[in-house]
Amino acid sequence: MPSLSLRINLDPDGRIGPGKIELLEQIAAFGSISAAARGMEMSYKHAWDLVEDMNRVFGKPLVSAQTGGKKGGGAQLTPVGLAVVSRFRAIERAAASAAAVHMQALQAEIDAE
Repeated sequence: MPSLSLRINLDPDGRIGPGKIELLEQIAAFGSISAAARGMEMSYKHAWDLVEDMNRVFGKPLVSAQTGGKKGGGAQLTPVGLAVVSRFRAIERAAASAAAVHMQALQAEIDAE
């Protein structure tokens, strides 16, 4: 069955899609940018660059990070970060629902002999 992948252009230089949203979800789940990066098989620097890019695009932090030390660092989503994830997933569900009949028709075209 065909699948739908959604990317949202936010301004000329910014966008969010499944990868960035998954990164935010992983940060929320693990409480750590480095653990989220490892879980997604990406470098910490790449994950941090993506977080900084999202913070820039939204004009406010989506992730609140504490530097390491004796007690270690950590990261959590801000209320804005939580809202971005929630809204993206809602838009994704709405798009999938609206496209379902067309996706089935595409699959029927693939299956037709």
